[in-house]
Amino acid sequence: MTVRPSLVRSIPFWILLVGSVATSAFGAWLAVNTLGTMSVALTAGTATPVDVYVGQVWAIVGGILIATGIVGLALALVLAGLRSFVPSTEVPATDVEIIEAMEWTADDEGPAADHEQPVVDTAAAPQR
Repeated sequence: MTVRPSLVRSIPFWILLVGSVATSAFGAWLAVNTLGTMSVALTAGTATPVDVYVGQVWAIVGGILIATGIVGLALALVLAGLRSFVPSTEVPATDVEIIEAMEWTADDEGPAADHEQPVVDTAAAPQR
């Protein structure tokens, strides 16, 4: 058994990986959607200043999100590569003394006489 979990079972690694893919996908959708709307409006000649100037800003934000997702994916790849170089440390097996089990028969006495009935703690029970 290893002391540290493997990278496949590491929750922060999966958060980084899934978050990076989601950020890139959202950025790509935002950029393509905004640029498509701007292109249609400019071609048709119905573009307003809001379509043109605000659309450019949203396209830039989409590009930034794509770049951020790519950086996160690269970081996950570097982390996976570095983790492969770290040797796994095994937990040393402890010397366990094997003790023989006691032989119980039906003739053996059960609990001692003073412990035959279970003790009920009535003071700890909530009162209704």
